[in-house]
Amino acid sequence: MLLLGIGLPVWSQDTYINRYTLYTGFDYFAGPGLSLAQRGFDTDFGVTVKPWLGLGVDFSASGDSIISGGGTINGTSTAFAPILNNAFTNGIPPVPPSFPGVPAGVIGPANAVNVSFKSSTYTIAVGGQFYVRKWRKVTFLVRPGFGAIHAPVDLNIPPQLPPLFHILGLPPVRSNRTDTNWFIGFGGGFDINVSRRVGLRFTVDWINTHLFDDILTDRQNYIRFTVGPTWKWGEFK
Repeated sequence: MLLLGIGLPVWSQDTYINRYTLYTGFDYFAGPGLSLAQRGFDTDFGVTVKPWLGLGVDFSASGDSIISGGGTINGTSTAFAPILNNAFTNGIPPVPPSFPGVPAGVIGPANAVNVSFKSSTYTIAVGGQFYVRKWRKVTFLVRPGFGAIHAPVDLNIPPQLPPLFHILGLPPVRSNRTDTNWFIGFGGGFDINVSRRVGLRFTVDWINTHLFDDILTDRQNYIRFTVGPTWKWGEFK
């Protein structure tokens, strides 16, 4: 997930500012609307162009193919929700077995359909990062987010779903899917400056995008937390 920000005015007790910064850290990527939780890494490289502004590139990778990652899609968030709810209301004959929590012989409403999945997420972005250098030991940063996001997903299709889709005349859902799209966002954090060359960074970012829009009706909101060391070299003059 990904970013490098743009700046705010700076007051610094230490006039020394590094020209280059490399950050690599642990990445926790969450999507509350999909019960999504992924773990991986985030890295970025930045160049200081003003005391309050850095420019750079950020790359992140998290999920099942990196460390772990998955979630659950509820039927209410899909394009099939109106059809499923209509079938439930009008008593269209079902095919056993029924969904969990739904009596036998009844087609469940959309909220009874839950599809678990394993997934990974890759993001890349370029841009700026604003720095606030008022204190020697702590540097704050703020950044807008704009970049690309790619996600492969492996759906665990419930056995009830294929025959139900056949009855309702819906196309079968492929279990293995991938999608790529743009994202926007906003984030920030701070560096604890251990020395002029080494720091410890904590960040949090909000990301908004719309993956798998042929199935999921709403845009997705994600939150990314990262923590890790920063390596600094060169002197900005």
